[in-house]
Amino acid sequence: MAPPKENVSLLFKLYCLTVMTLVAATYTVALRYTRTTETVLYFSTTAVCIAEVIKLFLSLGILAKETGSAGRLLTSLKDNVLGSPKELLKLSVPSVVYAIQNNMAFLALSNLDAAVYQVTYQLKIPCTALCTVLMLNRALSKLQWFSVFMLCGGVTLVQWKPAQATKVQMEQNPLIGFGAIAVAVLCSGFAGVYFEKVLKSSDTSLWVRNIQMYLSGIVVTLVGVYMSDGAQVLEKGFFYGYTHYVWFVIFLSSVGGLYTSVVVKYTDNIMKGFSAAAAIVLSTVASVVLFGLQITITFSLGALLVCISIYLYGLPRENTTKLQPVEPKTSKASLIHV
Repeated sequence: MAPPKENVSLLFKLYCLTVMTLVAATYTVALRYTRTTETVLYFSTTAVCIAEVIKLFLSLGILAKETGSAGRLLTSLKDNVLGSPKELLKLSVPSVVYAIQNNMAFLALSNLDAAVYQVTYQLKIPCTALCTVLMLNRALSKLQWFSVFMLCGGVTLVQWKPAQATKVQMEQNPLIGFGAIAVAVLCSGFAGVYFEKVLKSSDTSLWVRNIQMYLSGIVVTLVGVYMSDGAQVLEKGFFYGYTHYVWFVIFLSSVGGLYTSVVVKYTDNIMKGFSAAAAIVLSTVASVVLFGLQITITFSLGALLVCISIYLYGLPRENTTKLQPVEPKTSKASLIHV
C-alpha cells in the first residue's frame, strides 16, 4: 500500500510520472502501428470489448484485496451490483460514452499520425473544463481560461498543415481522423466529469463503481461489435487479425486507465501536465523513427503551445469547487477511466 499523498517520496512521484508517460505514449504509437502496418486488419470493436473485460477482472481483483476476504467481496458485489439495478443503469451512461470514445481513438489513429493525435487529443482539457463548470458548478481561474485558448490555438496550428508520415502506405483521411478526435474529446470530457460526480455523490468504493461501469461497458461494446462488424465477426471470428502487438495495445488500454487512478492519488496536476507534454515528445520521436513523420514548423510551434498550456492549466490555485464530496477519499479519483 502506498503512503499518503503528503508523505510520498520524490522518487515514487517520479516513478508514477515515468510510467504514466510511457503508457500514454506507447499506447498511442502501438495502436497506430497496428492500424497501419498489419496486412490483416483486426476488428477494433472487439479490441475495445476485450479491454472492458480485462478491466472488470482487474477491478474485481483490487476490490477483493480491498475487502480482505471472499465473503466480504461477495457481499459487496451482491449489495452494490446485483442488488442495485438503478446504480448499474446510472453507470451505463459513461459506459456508452466511453465505448464511443475508445472506438473513435482507433478510427482517429487509422487516419492520423500518433504525434498529431497526441497533440490534438489534448483538446480533452478544455472540453473537461467546460463540463466541470456546467456539471460540477466549478469555476476556472483567468489563467486556466487563457491556457484553454492557448491550447486550442496550438491544436489549430498542428491541424493547419498536418505533418505527413512517409513510411505509411495505406490510404488515410485526416478530416475523418480529426472528426474522430473531436467526438473522442467530447466523450472524454463528459464521461470523466459525469463519473466524478457519481463518485462524489456517495461513499461507494471506487472499485465497486468501476465494476458497475465495466459490466455495462461489456454489454455496450458487445452491441457495438454486433452493429458494426457483426457479419464479418461471425464469418472470420472474434479474434481475427490479432497479433502480439494487438494484445499489447489491449493490455495498455486496460492497465492504463486503472493505473491513472493511482497516479491521480499520489501526484499533482503539474506532474500530470509534464507527463502529457513528455508523452507528446516521445510520440513525436517514435513517429519520426517508425512512420517517417516529417516535422513542420506549424506542428512544432503548435505542439510547444499545447505543452505550455497544459503546464499553465495545472498550476496551483484556490479551490473554487462548490460541489463537495461526501467522502474525502473519493474526491481523489477524477478522470479515472480511459
